[in-house]
This record gives sequence, structure tokens and C-alpha cells, in this order.
Amino acid sequence: MATPTTSFLRFLFFSVLVFLCTLDNLGFAFQPRELESKHLTHMHTLNVSSLIPSTTCSPSTKGSNKRASLTVVDKHGPCSQLNQDKVKAPTMTEILEQDQSRVNSIHARLSKKLGLNGLRASKATTIPAKSGSTIGSANYVVTIGLGTPKRDLTLMFDTGSDITWTQCQPCLKSCYQQKEPIFDPSKSSTYSNISCSSSVCSQLSSATGNSPGCSSSTCVYGIQYGDQSFSVGFFGKEKLTLTSTDVFNNFLFGCGQNNQGLFSGAAGLLGLGRDPLSLIQQTATKYNRVFSYCLPSTSSATGSLTFGKTASSSSAIKFTPLSKLTEGTSFYGLDTLGITLGGKKLSIATSVFSNAGTIIDSGTVITRLPPTAYSALKAAFKDAMKSYPLTSGFSLLDTCYDLSKNKTVLIPKISFSFSGNVNVDLDVSGILIIAQKISQVCLAFAGNSDDDSVGIFGNVQQKRLEVVYDVAGGRVGFGPAGCT
Repeated sequence: MATPTTSFLRFLFFSVLVFLCTLDNLGFAFQPRELESKHLTHMHTLNVSSLIPSTTCSPSTKGSNKRASLTVVDKHGPCSQLNQDKVKAPTMTEILEQDQSRVNSIHARLSKKLGLNGLRASKATTIPAKSGSTIGSANYVVTIGLGTPKRDLTLMFDTGSDITWTQCQPCLKSCYQQKEPIFDPSKSSTYSNISCSSSVCSQLSSATGNSPGCSSSTCVYGIQYGDQSFSVGFFGKEKLTLTSTDVFNNFLFGCGQNNQGLFSGAAGLLGLGRDPLSLIQQTATKYNRVFSYCLPSTSSATGSLTFGKTASSSSAIKFTPLSKLTEGTSFYGLDTLGITLGGKKLSIATSVFSNAGTIIDSGTVITRLPPTAYSALKAAFKDAMKSYPLTSGFSLLDTCYDLSKNKTVLIPKISFSFSGNVNVDLDVSGILIIAQKISQVCLAFAGNSDDDSVGIFGNVQQKRLEVVYDVAGGRVGFGPAGCT
């Protein structure tokens, strides 16, 4: 029979035991929650349905309050005038084919310009490339005005090209189908041809990679984009209208009489490269060679292309110096130092990036990395995504997931480190890309064939970032949430 003393001791023993167990449980419960909270700060929560393109345009208001700003749209999205005829958009297979053709062209151009023996096309060149597809991957367009009276023309804008050109009547050889009426210089009071003897005619060699021609004393330009797509025509000058208050007389451009390629209804191309004939250099007096853009997060949203000081006024913009590796070329180079995924810096030697360098390009879709860097990124990404089912790869995209049974997913945040202590956090829209349907969603990166090929920071990874090109200052800046 238990005495009051033993009963009390037994009660005390069990009370202490329960208390210790409670502390133990609290301790074990607290630690995972703390770790989980820390873990979630390095993850994006992605609504899977946001990957599916919308059929309704949702324009952004950002950029509209800037004086010298043009609206940027995806040429195949519902916000584009080019899409009003419901022309069938290219498939993802075609987009990636076009993208690889562009990458091959960039590698070849830089190899020739820089004299780098190691530059070669990536392994994905086994994808069959279609004639004229290179320029087709420049998938963002803006509308400018040309001539007197002004005619609105939708042009693809491209930081990897220098000369601006549009198709012109009378299309002496060939013109492809475009949305707007083809520009007719004979109906403009401000158009004039450039003579063969003009000093600016000789500048075409550096801007196009081809020596200028001459026809009846008129300067003739010719430019080829990789795989057989081209524009040939008269070199002229005309009044360019960017906005109602930003008008430029005697703007030098190509008036195309023989044009071929997959231009998707656009009237031509707006060259934003570094050559003296580019738009940036021709408008230097007004804009001081500063411009910026924000690419929309989806094809149903809008972005902006802005010129001048207002493009770099935000304190949130962090600048990295332009790389010395690409001086003397059309391209804007970046010195990449590393990549961080899920809060952890990947173990990649800096020399892997500095070996061939990196360019930032508005026309390349998928970011290309040295294979050593891509392997590290892919391995870390797969580890962070191990709770989601892998599925087969798609074209050059080899890390894909079946997310058809998920409403939301957690994906690791990714950031790039550039010289000047600049860390660029990719937007959640800049990490994954839908291949065909939600059952095949892929990591939007690819590897080059070797570590000697130039890396390319593509436009998927630039989505929603404010990207500022201060060419006069020799730097490129990045800021978050530049557009919706």
C-alpha cells in the first residue's frame, strides 16, 4: 500500500519526466521550424498556373511616366499588334531552334572579332536549324515613327545588332509579309539617300560586317544574321520619332529592298549595339548613350524601353563595369564571378567564367553557361527540387519536371554575382520555362559545348529586372521589379 510520501514522490517523478519530455519536444520542434523559416527565405513560391500564357493583355503602368519611353511587348503575345491577326505563334521547339541559331551566330561573330580559337557552337547544334531563323529569337518589339508624315513601324529591338533597318517600297527584290504597310520613302518629305562617297557609308563595314555596295551613286548596305536571313537595301537618312517630344532628324538607317527571314510580321530591327551607327550612338547628344529596358514577366504583360538619364535614376540600380573582353564588338560584356542557388554559393571557380567571358543579350532566350558552371547549377537545382517528379528533357533543356499535380511549388532563388560587388536576384519568372504543358516545365538554362565559349545572359533571366546600359559610363546596372 502506497504511503502519502511515496505517492508524492511518484507524482513528482512523473511530473519531472513529462516536463523534460515537453522541453525535449519543444527543442526538437523549434529547431526544424527555425531551419524551415531560414530555408523558405531562399525559396520562391510559384503559382504553377502563372506559367501558362494568358490570352488577355495586362499592360503595365511602370515606364509610362517616363518621358522617353516606349512600350515593350512580346511579339507573339496578346499585347502585340502583330498578333491581332491571330497568326500561329511558334512552338517551343521552333523557339529553341531559333535561339540556338542565334547563339551559334554570336559565337561565330565573337570568335572572328576577338580571335578566340576556342569559341564553338554548343552541343545543341544537333537541333535542325531553319533558314532565316536567327533573328526570329529577338522576341520583343517596340513601335517607332519614321518619316514625314510619320508612319508607325513595329521593330524588334536587339542589343546584339547595330544598324536599324526596315522594309521599304518598292521592294525591288523581295519583302516578307509584315503587319503594317511597308514604308515608302517616296512619300516622305524628309527622306534622302546616302551617297557612296559619304564617310558614313564606309562605316557600314563595322556595323554590318560587310563592305558597303554602290548603286547609281547610292550607298547600299547588306547584313546577314547567321543562317541565311538577311536584309539588303539603300542606306538613307530620315526623321525618327521615338515619342512626341523626342524627334531626330537625319537618322541613318537601312531601307530594305531584299529581305528574308522569320521576322514574324515585324517591319524590321532597331539596333541598340555599340557601333557608331546604332541608335544609341546616333542619339548620344540627347540621351548621353544611356538606355534601359524591363522585359515583361509573361507574354501577356508589357514592359518598357527608356532612353536617357531617367533610365538610371533609381537608387536601387546597382552597376557593374562593362567587361574589357568585349571592347571593340557590338556586344555588352559582363564579368561574371559566381552563381548562388537557394542561399548557397555554388562551388565554381571564377576562372570558369572569366575564361571566355559573358555577354548580356536582349535577343537570346535561354542563358548559356560554361558546362562546368551549368553542371553545378543543375545538380544543386535538382537537389533543391527533389520532392518534385522529374520528366524527360526537351530539346536543349535537360532538367524538366512534371508539375501537373501541383498548384504551387517551391523553387530555389538564383542570383548572379558580377564584378563591382553586384548581385542580381533573378525574378521567379526567370528560372523556369514551360516546354509544352505543365507536365513538362524546365530549368531555363543550358550549357555551351565547352568552357571556352562565351556565356550569354539571356532574356528569360532578365524578366522584370530593370536593366540599365550606361554606355558612356562603361557600365550596366540591374534593379528589381522594373515592370509587372
